[in-house]
Amino acid sequence: MLRTHRHSRTTGRKAALAGTFAVLAAALVAGFSQISPAPTEAETVAGGESVRTQQTDQWLTGYWHNFENGSGTMPLSEIPGEYNLVAVAFADNHATLDGGITFNLASSELGGYTDQQFRDDIAAVQAQGRKVIISVGGEAGHVDVTNATQAQNFADTTYQLMQDYGFDGVDIDLEHGINAEHMSNALHDLSAQAGAGLIITMAPQTIDFQSADREYYKLASNISDILTIVNMQYYNSGSMLGCDGQVYSQGTPDFVAALACIQLEMGLTPDQVGLGLPAVQSAAGGGYMAPSQVVRALDCLETGTDCGSFSPETPYGPIGGVMTWSINWDATSGYAFADTVSARLGNSGGGEPTEEPTEQPTEEPTGQPGDCTASAWTSGGTYTQGDRVSHGGREYEARWWTRGEAPGTTGEWGVWTDVGAC
Repeated sequence: MLRTHRHSRTTGRKAALAGTFAVLAAALVAGFSQISPAPTEAETVAGGESVRTQQTDQWLTGYWHNFENGSGTMPLSEIPGEYNLVAVAFADNHATLDGGITFNLASSELGGYTDQQFRDDIAAVQAQGRKVIISVGGEAGHVDVTNATQAQNFADTTYQLMQDYGFDGVDIDLEHGINAEHMSNALHDLSAQAGAGLIITMAPQTIDFQSADREYYKLASNISDILTIVNMQYYNSGSMLGCDGQVYSQGTPDFVAALACIQLEMGLTPDQVGLGLPAVQSAAGGGYMAPSQVVRALDCLETGTDCGSFSPETPYGPIGGVMTWSINWDATSGYAFADTVSARLGNSGGGEPTEEPTEQPTEEPTGQPGDCTASAWTSGGTYTQGDRVSHGGREYEARWWTRGEAPGTTGEWGVWTDVGAC
């Protein structure tokens, strides 16, 4: 995923998917050029043995760096409230328990941020109704869970970290291969120890869901009873097959929607499917999409609107949310990703801002409404499909959700349709 790491770092459709993947998966692998409130309810599965966290609103997940990689560092207390799920990157291998994990705060890389401050900040974020989980893996993270002993050690040490630091769960971001059987056993064991409210997320790469025999595909199926969300990494990927058997190129809403469809059709519920994208272009080697294009992918999947060459047979309704690598990278753009995507998801943010705004808006509407009946466009306004604004003596209608894109500048195929002078 995460290409920089401190330590190196419908029935007919399903049938068609199986046949297409069986024929094309091997060839594709050879040819790739290679990457609101928090949940308040828990669902008890038959027999009362398993529970999975269910959100009442969509997640905006962001990774927080426990290292310096050029994007800058920050304490947890500075994470904007729009992020209602924070993944701490990353856990370390346990020194003595094979398959186990631990966590070591990199205080020296974080400007002297202390362990106690970190713990206090976790509690403060959670007091705002948000969640904090520990992520395992990353580009250079290796944790092996390939036998029963390693599975037991993974479950036990993860639960110990939850007890020690107060983490709400775990994110599986192992990019060098997993064993679905033993990881499934480990996570079910963890669920039995942690009980209701445990959050389990995963961040597979796109190749990991290109056929049903892939280990992450099998893991998602095996733990669907306790899985919170799969945040596929729709970047650093190259071209991939969509659920319709067609090949799509990364960095487009079509790519994201067509590949998310695989998870939506494999048996996961829509709230278990998330879209993982880089916050800024510097955060990934390829596959970056402007936040407004991420919104387009959401609109296509959820409502069937603003689709490109791929369109779902039936819109899926609200999906689980969006993930980004990373909060630190988003900070370099003034949190443009969080602002845009959170507004589309409807997340109001878990907490109050820690600082008052230091500047007043400097940009006034450039167009005068004149005889126009629509309100004047403003750069800070948020507009959804069908909204009309006036700008520069003309009236425009929004094709999809937008913010900060001036009418008359987005072109024939852009968000604003020119409906005439006024």
